[in-house]
Amino acid sequence: MMKIAVGCDHGGIVLKESVVKTLERLGAEVVDLGCYSTDSVDYPEYGEKVAREVASGRADAGVIMCGTGIGISIAANKVKGIRAAVVTNTYMAQLTKNHNNANIIALGGRVISPKEAEAIVEAWYTAEYEGGRHQRRLDMISRIEDENFK
Repeated sequence: MMKIAVGCDHGGIVLKESVVKTLERLGAEVVDLGCYSTDSVDYPEYGEKVAREVASGRADAGVIMCGTGIGISIAANKVKGIRAAVVTNTYMAQLTKNHNNANIIALGGRVISPKEAEAIVEAWYTAEYEGGRHQRRLDMISRIEDENFK
């Protein structure tokens, strides 16, 4: 069973219930790191919380949500070892796992519907990393991280 950390700000909370239900239906253990209402909060806090859970190994992967997915993904990507990708459709979700082995996906509550989020999460969760030629590129990303995250 995979453990998936989930976090959002007030702009992404509209997707969270659908995301959690989808992950649980797929057999994941979900760790909900907030937020828990539509009250305004700062997305970097939640992007970092989920990223630290994933980077530490306490979670296998993560799903983060804000208004567009962009800001929260930028915050998450500041944690070494995180490959957070904004996805807006199932094709992107599948390929970000197949080619980039994204360990976090970011969704936008003002960009996609809860129904679309369900399909995107399922496509990402069930996709497999292909390795091969893609591993060379991930190794390059790791090298960049090692050089810049002191």
